[in-house]
Amino acid sequence: MPRKPKKTKPSGKIRIIPLGGLGEIGKNMTVIEYEDEMIAIDCGLGFPDEDMPGIDLVIPDFSYLEANKHRLKGLFLTHGHEDHVGAVPYLLQTVNPPLYGTPLTLGIIKNKLSEHSLPEKPNLCTVNAGDRVKVGAIEVEFIHVNHSIADACALAIHTPLGTVVHTGDFKLDTTPIDGDMMDIVRLGELGRKGVLMLLCESTNAERPGHTPSERNVGESLEYIFTTHRKKRIIIATFSSNVHRVQQIIDTSARHGRKVAITGRSMLNIVSAAIELGYMKVPAGVLIDLNEIKRFKPGELTVVTTGSQGEPMSALYRMAFSDHAQVTLDQNDLVVLSASAIPGNEKTVGRVINELSKKEVEVLHDALVEVHVSGHACQEELKLVHALTKPKYFMPIHGESRHLTAARDLAQHMGIAHKDIFLSEIGKVLEIDASGARFAGEVPAGKILVDGYGIGNVGNIVLRDRRHLAQDGMLVVVATVDPEGKFLLSGPDIVSRGFVYVREAEDLMDEARRVAADALQVALNRRGSIDRMLLKKSVKDDLTKFLYAKTKRKPMILPVIMDV
Repeated sequence: MPRKPKKTKPSGKIRIIPLGGLGEIGKNMTVIEYEDEMIAIDCGLGFPDEDMPGIDLVIPDFSYLEANKHRLKGLFLTHGHEDHVGAVPYLLQTVNPPLYGTPLTLGIIKNKLSEHSLPEKPNLCTVNAGDRVKVGAIEVEFIHVNHSIADACALAIHTPLGTVVHTGDFKLDTTPIDGDMMDIVRLGELGRKGVLMLLCESTNAERPGHTPSERNVGESLEYIFTTHRKKRIIIATFSSNVHRVQQIIDTSARHGRKVAITGRSMLNIVSAAIELGYMKVPAGVLIDLNEIKRFKPGELTVVTTGSQGEPMSALYRMAFSDHAQVTLDQNDLVVLSASAIPGNEKTVGRVINELSKKEVEVLHDALVEVHVSGHACQEELKLVHALTKPKYFMPIHGESRHLTAARDLAQHMGIAHKDIFLSEIGKVLEIDASGARFAGEVPAGKILVDGYGIGNVGNIVLRDRRHLAQDGMLVVVATVDPEGKFLLSGPDIVSRGFVYVREAEDLMDEARRVAADALQVALNRRGSIDRMLLKKSVKDDLTKFLYAKTKRKPMILPVIMDV
């Protein structure tokens, strides 16, 4: 009998490198390499922490992609949320790969890119769920999932070594607004064929049970509109939640209300969704915000941004009487149709307090179910594990506690501890025929965006800003004669954020004497005058004096001039 041919092990090597989204919320980005070819998945931004004064946005460090842009075959986008696409314009400043995404995702990207000046024209490639894109030896398949934005997809990355499934953000909604349930059939087919690695989101990995359906919010909206027939209803929600806005419009139309939209991001996304057919608006329901004075309160619904209490948002300006068209009073009902992102609780509370002062009734998730999460809870995460049956598992998209909870869940589903990889930003996971292991690191981290400045604010600048915010600043100005070695004028002291000079004249007079004495002692030393030594003497002596008097350490900036 002829011998059976020996099965040859698949060749090649896969490298999985998270550049964001691990140990944090937002800034999601993952690089997947097969041999010399590379793709990136998502390119999101994050928002600054409290210890980042003046920072507008936080984006991934793109230096690894910039150094390997000749190998980067494409950027694949799972959906259009800011934490997945917000940093795309910044990446395109230095790297210009083809961008692959579903129609709504790319519609949102187009609006973003129109606000940026780019060195090259972007290459936007529209795909639909079910499509496959082949780039070299890698083939990427888009798989429909439910999420709090339309057109969201998971990705199956097919390589000669095996298939990597990246879930993106998802939940299992059996009664979705658009009628299309997550494609669990395709995930099951992939599982039967064999999934090498599962990269699964972890945002709700600590929460037991299932995530409620978006239709639950529709039932709550119906109740709110029925019980507040005479009030103008202002609803704040995430601009990207097209299905939520669709339900608000449908409910308003049933109750004979006109709908006005305010907030730049809300207007941009709604207009893109209507143009692409993801939203259907009954004729005559949408009106311009400038027309609202023509209608009674009970005839109007206003859909707005600002559910997170953002200081420049439309709802914030309404609450603080700074909105050009909308003035709120006791004839209004404000509905916060979103949960506060961790860290935003104070800003949301500030808006609610301000609305309460105006006797405006406020409804939020703690009072009535006006928001449901877009992320999978434990039972849905278990289902994905059961369908895909992965050999290896890496949790993504979450803080450390979320990743750990996802690891424990995977172990409960039967994956061995040694086959689960809790990674970090920049850490390289390498997979080949002999197994999987961590293998070094690549440059990764946070790049801070401040106005037009990208990456020019680092740890030293942040440290100075925190110092200024905590203790203020003193500027000491003096003129010296380096030849005669004596003080010509000053020192004069300017205080900013330390003390109010008119109410602390005695302290300022003593501080001037301390600075003058420090300068004179330094001038009397032998040898040539060292300006740096003069500045250091003033700074050291003043710091000791002020701390002894006030227990504070302001930033001291000596300005020494000579003649």
